[in-house]
Amino acid sequence: MHLGALFISQHVLTSGSVRETARRFQLSPSTVSSALHHLETELAMKLTERASGELVTLIASGRVLEGLAPITAAIAELGRLTGHDSATDAYETWASRIPVKIVTIERFLEVADQGSINRAARRLRLGQPQLSLQLANLEKFLGGRLFERQAQGSVLTEEGRRAYQIFTTISQAWNDLKSQADERYRRSARSLRIGSIIPTGSESWVARCVGALVSEWNIGRSNNAISLVSMTADDLREALKSGRIDVAILDSVFGLESFRHRELLQTEMVVIAPPDSIETNVADLVAAHPICMPSPRTGLGHAAMAFSDERTPNRRLRSRDITAADSLPVIVDLVANHGYVSFLGRVSAMPIADKVRIVDLDEHLPMSYHVAFNHRKAAADACAVIIEAAARITAEPVAQIMARDKARENAA
Repeated sequence: MHLGALFISQHVLTSGSVRETARRFQLSPSTVSSALHHLETELAMKLTERASGELVTLIASGRVLEGLAPITAAIAELGRLTGHDSATDAYETWASRIPVKIVTIERFLEVADQGSINRAARRLRLGQPQLSLQLANLEKFLGGRLFERQAQGSVLTEEGRRAYQIFTTISQAWNDLKSQADERYRRSARSLRIGSIIPTGSESWVARCVGALVSEWNIGRSNNAISLVSMTADDLREALKSGRIDVAILDSVFGLESFRHRELLQTEMVVIAPPDSIETNVADLVAAHPICMPSPRTGLGHAAMAFSDERTPNRRLRSRDITAADSLPVIVDLVANHGYVSFLGRVSAMPIADKVRIVDLDEHLPMSYHVAFNHRKAAADACAVIIEAAARITAEPVAQIMARDKARENAA
């Protein structure tokens, strides 16, 4: 990792823009992106992501910025040592191009601590000529001698002592950042990362399945800790492919042919409508109300969009009042409180039957939910628990309906 790349990355995380950083430092956007990617690789963590074409800094970037602060301050000290004052316009251009690697800094510090290039080379398991060449290149960059070669070894010059203080600060700060990354890696390596489509709420079958998994997993005292995240079906597919999650609960396995997957449950699509709506069929509902549904990137959203377009050609305003929202709690709120209609699987609609009207389609439109997972044995074990929980939880509404209907018959 170069000091210049750290300086560039610090500015990207501060400004939140690759292009602005590239313009400011007179670099290509690809060079800036590469610097940030190298930092993410070194720290084994994601610091930014793209959202609607914009760069978004993640929460972890704040902690990394704090860790980079002493490094950028030390770079400013290094600039003063080499005649590049941080108050000048040319300073940032110089700092963003510093070719000195962290590993070279640490080797310089080892030579200084050992007082001998030969001893340091043996400890570092390097050839003495290789180490001498690296020190010579460092001296060339700094524009002065760092060591006086004497009979008893190598002694720091005055400039070398100043560089030693600066490089010690950089090395300690970098090692602090790296040690935090190493600990995160050890934790994540032990963790079983579960991703699910966003539940409609705490009462939904998805949330309850994940809750049952955590409870049973912890009771069994598994060696793998559970880590949970909810996101859109499209993002779940990408996360599973990239290895950021081990298990995904989603409404489509399109694009996951290389992963193992099992069907969780089958259901059918229904319309959820405002509780005070009076329309008696689906065509009248979608003609009279604005529509909000998951985006077409999801299995549910794709089916719902196709149904609403094909079955209701005379819908008012056509697509102008169709809102795509990949947040089921928001969709439920729009239907329950703001006059929208939407589409859900019946199994997802049943737990919120007290908040919305559930209206059957005029034809059966089947849906299925799946669990996809990678090669880890712990992932397969978790899937078995999820499947059992889904079967148990989704059977409850059916039993409740049968009990209610029987009670009504007895009352009659």
